[in-house]
Amino acid sequence: MERREDGRDWAYRVDPYGFERPDDFDYASYEAFFSRYLVVLTRRAIKWSKLLKGNKSIQKSLKVKRYIRKGIPNEHRALIWMIVSGAQTNMEQNPGYYHRLLEGEKNDKLVEAIKTDMNRTFPDNVKFRKTADPCLQHTLYNVLVAYGHHNKAVGYCQGMNFIAGYLILITKNEEESFWLLDALIGRILPDYYSPAMLGLKTDQEVLGELVKMKVPAVAELMERHGVMWTLVVSRWFICLFIDILPVETVLRIWDCLFYEGSKIIFRVALTLIKQHQAFILEATNFPDICDKFKQITKGTFVTECHSFMQKIFTDPGSLSIATINKLRESCREKLLSQG
Repeated sequence: MERREDGRDWAYRVDPYGFERPDDFDYASYEAFFSRYLVVLTRRAIKWSKLLKGNKSIQKSLKVKRYIRKGIPNEHRALIWMIVSGAQTNMEQNPGYYHRLLEGEKNDKLVEAIKTDMNRTFPDNVKFRKTADPCLQHTLYNVLVAYGHHNKAVGYCQGMNFIAGYLILITKNEEESFWLLDALIGRILPDYYSPAMLGLKTDQEVLGELVKMKVPAVAELMERHGVMWTLVVSRWFICLFIDILPVETVLRIWDCLFYEGSKIIFRVALTLIKQHQAFILEATNFPDICDKFKQITKGTFVTECHSFMQKIFTDPGSLSIATINKLRESCREKLLSQG
């Protein structure tokens, strides 16, 4: 096994999902966190095993919601995502559909766009390299091509490759990844990836309104320096925090996203902003603000995924879907009137 000068072997430099750790990765603080988190994971795994009792089904309930907020163990994650998102039901009701999409006629333009993005998808993940065996690029290509032909209104847009990639890493199953992608793009994220991206633009504006309500000093700073929300948070929404927050934290966010829907994205965004309010307010100009927003997605606050997830349900205060939908309505109208 390869050894580096610092004595760390190659396997240690790659996380359990295949991502290479950066050269400046803080092993000491990560190990301190993970030894504590391992205790939590073990406890949760026992509780989940008791809850499932070997069954492949689960009913939505307050208990299940509570369990999901505390994290789904990796061995049950794909199953729970499939059930609570409705993807399992859709897959069972449409046997063979995914494979028919792959065998059918292809749109050359769509295929070309997907092929172009293959090498750009997780270049830091050993499982997506052409040299990997099996190479997940092939699986990713299939999922995206099938989805582009299934949802012609969306086709393919950048960002979907990262989301599908994460789904493949967790489910290790092509067809399940396709149906989970459909649950996210078709139902959970309202109109994020259509050519006009109206839903995405709307939700960025909604976040701006929520910040005005909950962290007014930051909203005022943004306005004073003419910084549009899309400049600092668009990737949070498009990539659902992939490549922005640590993998384990992203997966914990997605656990709740599949069960509770898109309001989870606002909870995460508001928590990041509220927690780092004083730091953001130190900014004195436009580039400074943009830099602060990059900084707040790093460090122990986001690495400690268990305490971070507890914070997202307390820090922003109450956040009903009714409030979000009302804001969506007014923000959408405003965007449409601006043409």
